Amino acid sequence: MLSIRKAQDRGYADHGWLKSWHSFSFADYYDPAHMGWGNLRVINEDRVAPGAGFGRHGHRDMEIVSYVIAGELAHDDSMGNGTSIPPGDVQRMSAGRGVVHSEFNHAQDRITHFLQIWILPKARGIAPGYEQKTIPAVEKRGKLRLVASPDGAQASLTLNADASIYAGLFDGDERAELALDPARKAYVHLVRGALEVNGIAIESGDALMIRDETRLSLSHGRDAEVLVFDLAP
Repeated sequence: MLSIRKAQDRGYADHGWLKSWHSFSFADYYDPAHMGWGNLRVINEDRVAPGAGFGRHGHRDMEIVSYVIAGELAHDDSMGNGTSIPPGDVQRMSAGRGVVHSEFNHAQDRITHFLQIWILPKARGIAPGYEQKTIPAVEKRGKLRLVASPDGAQASLTLNADASIYAGLFDGDERAELALDPARKAYVHLVRGALEVNGIAIESGDALMIRDETRLSLSHGRDAEVLVFDLAP
């Protein structure tokens, strides 16, 4: 079963400095039909205005992944990390028993466009942690590159969650397949461009909720960037 969620059907919030599309219920956006998918709880597509950002705030017991699409995202936290996340980097913060952080767009002339992803942890109350990796575009070109997993396989980020995340770039004749466990759930989020997934055409911001399937086939991309999630049921 593949169910499409069109980009325009997501929740939306305009805070002036922040414009955010919510794939699942978040903050003031509540939709009981979209509370998450498997252990995937949040995908927010955020655009942060120049010189603006999220002030220091706390999290606990959540795996938080940031995927920057354009611009740069400055990160600072109570663990002592102070980094900048450019496109091509993937960041994971394990909130564990508690962490405070901020995220900011220090540029004065461009928007930071990124995905904020929350996944429910497999263990609660762990020590908070941080990890950031550069995933070169060539490693995602025409294939699904593992970027996060429970065991850090294939030089991916290590998640405290029963979930894996793949990223891919597809254009023209490029295609890829991924075997799925029908007892689990999967989720496809199209970051940009256009793509066919198991013969279903999707466009930028669209998503597919998937269950009871054994294979995922990606083809006919047009400047497509995609994330694929393998999730707990």
